[in-house]
Amino acid sequence: MRLDKFIAENTGLTRSQAAKALRAGQVKVNGELEKSTSRKITPEDTICFDDEPLTWTEAGQYFMLYKPQNCICSHDDGEYPTVFQFFDYPLMSKLHCAGRLDADTTGLVLLTDDGKWSHRITSPKHHCEKTYLVTLADPVEDFYGEKLAEGLWLRGEKTITKPAQLEILDDYNVNLTISEGRYHQVKRMFAALGNKVVALHRWRVGDVVLDEQLTEGEFRALTPDEIASFL
Repeated sequence: MRLDKFIAENTGLTRSQAAKALRAGQVKVNGELEKSTSRKITPEDTICFDDEPLTWTEAGQYFMLYKPQNCICSHDDGEYPTVFQFFDYPLMSKLHCAGRLDADTTGLVLLTDDGKWSHRITSPKHHCEKTYLVTLADPVEDFYGEKLAEGLWLRGEKTITKPAQLEILDDYNVNLTISEGRYHQVKRMFAALGNKVVALHRWRVGDVVLDEQLTEGEFRALTPDEIASFL
């Protein structure tokens, strides 16, 4: 790995800020001052920034997070804070979301630094199921289950949605299980049925269920069985 990239990932600096720090003499490699941004390093090297050692994070990190509202599943700065604010460096900069949620949707988000693993979750060809608790503005109609199982035409789409499973909990709350990840899919599906989603909470992805012990903004590492369930 390039030294400037390692410094950026482990300190929260940008690449350009890391380069300036190197030129300013703030970095040592194996006890020697190093100013070259392109210096290649390995886990066997000892890297110090302002005389504080930086540690390598082993690849293969897997987490579940209870995502709160008004939080985005992206590293980009914008109107809302990101889910990565809950992680310290260097994990913050190395993780990505294996399937995103809208800013106003709460619940289970899986995060990893393993691209092949996350592809098993997000790739359409793997048909990974996700279950949402949906709160509606108007009462549930009897025909919803049949229509969702048949598939719906959504505005701007060229194909109907894949069969979805509906479980009615009460007049305004349902569990909906889908195996796709179209843009705002759940909201658009109920809009096509003449209703409106007022709250959305994802509690299952594949065989992984949101841990009841977690509160909003908390996370934990996935168990070996949870990780293997997507392989």
